[in-house]
Amino acid sequence: MLQSADILIYRANRVPVGEDQVPHIEFTREIARRFNHVYGREAGFEQKAEAAIKKLGSKRARSYREMRTKFLEHGDTKALEAARALLDRAQNLALGDRERLFGYIEGGGKVILTEPQALLTEASKMPGLDGQKMSKSYNNTISLRDAPDDVTKKIRTMPTDPARVKRTDPGDPEKCPVWQLHLDHSDDARKQWVQEGCRSAGIGCLDCKQPVIDSVLAELKPMRERAQRFVEDPTLVKSIIADGCEKAQKRAEETMRDVRDVMGLKQT
Repeated sequence: MLQSADILIYRANRVPVGEDQVPHIEFTREIARRFNHVYGREAGFEQKAEAAIKKLGSKRARSYREMRTKFLEHGDTKALEAARALLDRAQNLALGDRERLFGYIEGGGKVILTEPQALLTEASKMPGLDGQKMSKSYNNTISLRDAPDDVTKKIRTMPTDPARVKRTDPGDPEKCPVWQLHLDHSDDARKQWVQEGCRSAGIGCLDCKQPVIDSVLAELKPMRERAQRFVEDPTLVKSIIADGCEKAQKRAEETMRDVRDVMGLKQT
């Protein structure tokens, strides 16, 4: 619930998470959906929504109505997404009108709380260096500002397929934590090389790890360079945090004002 509150209070529509957090986002979506259903049917909602449509301008209003009809009558999800995109581009709309029209697309009420979507990367589930869940408490992570020598040491000492006791023993990449890094950092040709070399004992574990080391170091280099100016001048970080806090507080205040309004709660 606390995680949901952190998402909903800022009306986030995309939340970057790993695979294990997707159920949490769906739980958040259910809370938003239920809240909007209970409190979104304000008095005169349809009339206010129709008045808001006119503010779009004749061309966009016509497009909005057509897409809304396609979705409500035929379940056209592409039309639904197009209508939402149209509203996102309509900068002249007040926040309240925008929320009404988002709800009106689907035949519902005013959208007070936004239903967020999980934003996943291609590698949305990355194990730790030992194959367990990645966690600082397990000491199995690579930090973004780790020195190159530390990164190299961490990857070179990673455990591998326990069946490969000797260099000449064939292995199975699927049972090796290093393979998970190859999935994220290697191209198809390199992955094929690993699969064939490991299973035939044609390559050793250190041979397999070196391309990962090179790729990870190349990825981290610009991050370390960008971070250095903040290390040297911490006031830059404090300034960014202060600016972000101000924006977040303003958005949170707007959300709580709307929530209290639709629930009939008055601030004292």
